[in-house]
Amino acid sequence: MDLFNYSRRVTHEVNVGITPLGGNNPIRVQSMTNTSTRDTEGCVAQAKRIVEAGGEYVRLTTQGTAEAENLKNINAGLREQGINTSLVADVHFNPHVADIAALYAEKVRINPGNYVDAARTFKHLEYTDEEYGQELQKIENRLIPFLNICKENHTAVRIGVNHGSLSDRIMSRYGDTPEGMVESCMEFLRICVKENFKDVVISIKASNTVVMVRTVRLLVKVMEQEGMDFPLHLGVTEAGDGEDGRIKSAVGIGALLADGLGDTIRVSLSEAPEAEIPVAKALRDYVIAKQGHTYIPAAKADGFSYTCPSRRKTNAVGNIGGEQVPVVISSHFQGNYTFNEQFKPDYLYCGSQLPEKRIPGAAYIIDAPAWKGEENTYPAFSSYAPEGEVTLLPLLSACPASVKFLFVTYVTLTEEVIACLKYHPEVVLVCQSNHQNRLGEHRALIHELMHEGLQNPVVIFQHYNEPEKDAFQLKSAADMGALLMDGLVDGVYLHNQASMLQDIIDATAFNILQAARTRTSKTEYISCPGCGRTLYDLEDTIKRIKAATSHLKGLKIGIMGCIVNGPGEMADADYGYVGAARGKVSLYRKKECIEKNIPSEQAVERLLELINSDLQ
Repeated sequence: MDLFNYSRRVTHEVNVGITPLGGNNPIRVQSMTNTSTRDTEGCVAQAKRIVEAGGEYVRLTTQGTAEAENLKNINAGLREQGINTSLVADVHFNPHVADIAALYAEKVRINPGNYVDAARTFKHLEYTDEEYGQELQKIENRLIPFLNICKENHTAVRIGVNHGSLSDRIMSRYGDTPEGMVESCMEFLRICVKENFKDVVISIKASNTVVMVRTVRLLVKVMEQEGMDFPLHLGVTEAGDGEDGRIKSAVGIGALLADGLGDTIRVSLSEAPEAEIPVAKALRDYVIAKQGHTYIPAAKADGFSYTCPSRRKTNAVGNIGGEQVPVVISSHFQGNYTFNEQFKPDYLYCGSQLPEKRIPGAAYIIDAPAWKGEENTYPAFSSYAPEGEVTLLPLLSACPASVKFLFVTYVTLTEEVIACLKYHPEVVLVCQSNHQNRLGEHRALIHELMHEGLQNPVVIFQHYNEPEKDAFQLKSAADMGALLMDGLVDGVYLHNQASMLQDIIDATAFNILQAARTRTSKTEYISCPGCGRTLYDLEDTIKRIKAATSHLKGLKIGIMGCIVNGPGEMADADYGYVGAARGKVSLYRKKECIEKNIPSEQAVERLLELINSDLQ
């Protein structure tokens, strides 16, 4: 893979009904119903809405044999209405259910964490190599008959690993690591290869975008080492709802799509399933617009690890770089500036003139020729000079400011600029790009700095002209995802040319940093999208919990419809709210279940009582 130039990863084609994926096919989008799979009419109606929104696959939970058998009726009901969209059965805990589902669905998802292994209990198990080999043989003995059914019925398979449902067996040997998640998948894939079964799609998901991105990157590397080219299904589990869910999904999925990874995507939102499709389509279409871009000549820096990146080593310049959290820069030109105290930027760029009304205590960046050394102001220089003019670099060298900013592009990172930076560790670079593949050019600039041994901090400047908030948030999150995952970002500066309130732009920058787990500015909600297994009114519950806790900075609260991924996916959450039975909820503090089977109409209040008692 070329870090700097976009091309899709080469995979083989997988047949999924009439809609194949992988190979030369477009990136497919999909969603999942949240109605009971026993409710034929409800599932048909919801599947129809997903298809009308542009969904190319519809997934349904099949937690038991009754649900698996009813796929036949749902499939028939859709075909009667002229809808031939492929159906995907989602199976957990019961391999017999997968055998039945394979008769009526075009694809069956199985979870290596619970297909043969028992449900996760967070217990540490000890295995000798011989005992571990016996466990693998159990998987093979159970998986091969299922693959034979799939062969006979031309049914595809998704091997879907979830961070939240790794088996105790995998956890005990590999720990809670990307390596463990990858091995959980590879155990099943090796059996598929051995049986010459190629209609397989793989997904490795997590609610933590860092875990999700790193694990998929590692999986691709391991598959390549073993000569495999299976296509990928991408998604961030439990992403949440509203703009939080969209930004988090765009950061994680966008980081992988931007590197050519992914053959089908699902944006998991705690909303109506059909609401996921426009988001997935917009994200896909934005990223694949990079195809055919002008070539970027660059080379990967020594020591950079794509599969296990660490934050680039930089100087601490004021509050930027070093071990400090990434800063946020905003624009404040003449006129009113509105900001939310929760998302107050660290610096405000004001161009060539300080605003008449400055925000008390705020730090301002002003163009160097206009800088007069006022308190809390810092000069900005440019590496670009029109033909026939000299750059401002000589002025930079003479400037006494303790923190200086230099706007630079990959093209203007000349030998003169590099030489200047070697003498000026106090310079913070503001990296700009107008390239069709701005990710590639930003990466190229920072890798060149690493080649030269320069440790100046880098702020990524991303500019747009988007009149709609949703488009602005999705694109900026997708553009920042891979850079943040690579550890190359010491700050973010988002600018939107179209009319938009500045506090929306600022909040987006902070939300992107939080989605990438690099800076926390508010409560984080890990909430599932819901499905036929959901045991209470998920959307209403999320709204009520958010309304009561959104002011609490730094907490993580998991809101899960059922136990499949609940306790595991929210393992790093401070509190958890998990469906335990129909109309019943269990509450968690960290991994510990504090109270079981609370009536759902009382559970939100009990959760708030638990949080408040801990905070007192």
